[in-house]
Amino acid sequence: MADISAKQVVALRERTGVGMMKCKEALVKTNGDIEKAVLLLREQGLAAAAKKASRIAAEGVIAIYNKNNIAVLVEVNAETDFVAKNEKFTTFANRIAEIVAINNPSDIEALNEMEYETGKTVEDMRKEMVLVIGENISVRRFERLEGAVATYNHGNGKIGVMALFNTELSVASTEKFQLFGKDVCMQVAALNPQYLSKEAVPADVIETEKTVLMAQIKNDPKTANKPEAVLEKMISGKLNKFYSENCLLEQAYFKDESMTVAKYIASAEKEFGVDISLEKVVRFERGEGIQKREDNFAEEVANLTK
Repeated sequence: MADISAKQVVALRERTGVGMMKCKEALVKTNGDIEKAVLLLREQGLAAAAKKASRIAAEGVIAIYNKNNIAVLVEVNAETDFVAKNEKFTTFANRIAEIVAINNPSDIEALNEMEYETGKTVEDMRKEMVLVIGENISVRRFERLEGAVATYNHGNGKIGVMALFNTELSVASTEKFQLFGKDVCMQVAALNPQYLSKEAVPADVIETEKTVLMAQIKNDPKTANKPEAVLEKMISGKLNKFYSENCLLEQAYFKDESMTVAKYIASAEKEFGVDISLEKVVRFERGEGIQKREDNFAEEVANLTK
C-alpha cells in the first residue's frame, strides 16, 4: 500500500472539496495517484467535475489595454492588496500593458529588456518599484490580440477578459459593438468557460466524462439496471449539460437565459448587418495558479498523520 502524505490529502481536498478522510481513502485505493483519485471520487458522486488546481494566492492587478484594434492583458503581482491599490503600482502595470501593445514582445524576458522610459528598461523600473514600495513585484504574464477586439475589467483588476471577433474592423471600432463585445467578455469573467465551443473540447476529455457519467449511473441503484440504450441516452443528456456549463457558445447568456451566447452573437449579426464569429477569448484572474504557504487544515492534517 502506498504511503499517503498529509500534503497529498490536502491537495486532493483542494481539487475536489471532499472531506479529508474520504480523500485519504481515495488516495489509498489509487496508490497515491491524485488524478485517479479525483476520478474515483467523481465516480462515487462525491466530487464535482474536476477543475484545474488553482490556489488564488498572489495580490496584484490585471492591467488592460484596448486601443486601435489591439488588446492586451498583463498580470503584475505584489505581495499585499494594499500595494496593489497603490497609484504608482497601477501606473506601472498600465504602462507595461501599453509597452506590450506597441512593441509585441515574444515573452517576459523580451519585455523586461524593452524601454520603459528614457534610459530605463522595464526590469530597471521593476527593481526601482521594489525599492520604493518595499515589496517584491513581478510582471508575471501577458497576452496580446490584434483585430476586432473587446475587453472587460472586473473588480478593479481582479479579472481581465479580452475577446477577438472575426468581423469588419469598421464595425468593431464603434461604441455599440464595443458594448456588445464587453457583454461577451463579462460572460467569460462571470462563468469562466473552459472551452470556446463543444467542438473545441478534446476527445480525451469527452471520453473521460463519459466514463465518469457511466460509473455514476451504474453506482446509483435507481438507474443501474436500466437497458444499455437508455443509459446511452442518459449519458448524452448529461454530456449536453457538461457542454452548457463548460463551453462559452453553449452557455446561457447571463443577461437573458432564454438564449445561448451563440444565439446572442447571431442576434448581434442581424443588428450590425455583418458576419460576426468569436475566434478567441482570454481570461486572466489575479493570482490564479500561484500557491502560497497554507496554514489551513492544520489540526485536521495532524490527525491524519497520527
